[in-house]
Amino acid sequence: MQKRLFLLCPTDTLESTINKISSGDNYFYTSLGNSFDVDSETLQHIKELVDKQEICKIYFVLSNDNKIILDALGGQFFSDISGLKKCYKEVKKQQRNAEIIEKSEGSRFSILSYYLNRKRKELQFQLDHLCAHDVAVSAKIYNKQENSFRDIYADLICLERHSLN
Repeated sequence: MQKRLFLLCPTDTLESTINKISSGDNYFYTSLGNSFDVDSETLQHIKELVDKQEICKIYFVLSNDNKIILDALGGQFFSDISGLKKCYKEVKKQQRNAEIIEKSEGSRFSILSYYLNRKRKELQFQLDHLCAHDVAVSAKIYNKQENSFRDIYADLICLERHSLN
């Protein structure tokens, strides 16, 4: 039986949706906008859960209309909440970079993809050195209008700003 860990934002309330479409044992770890830092304490909790439950797959998941990310892109009313300042700064930076490249609704998907891909890579790197067995880390974006999960864009180097002098 497959065991998976889903890293979710509690404002998306995706637990029941995931349980309906994903058979097997599902575990959930929540943080606002998936903004948690992969610090030693958080990493230790995730490692213990992964090893104890023999989890083989971890997914970062955000809704395409996640309240925290939309706030980071807009008015930033929640920016004083502990732990969100770094997240907001990162999202705004990617918004500026994405606006240079494209001017469409697809830019939000690009911003979310870039944000989740960075989180995914950071966690994968740490778990590769800590866990007793292989654990794959990936990310998906949930579209509420279509009731579907889409894989993020992989390695969005176009959203990295480069300057050649």
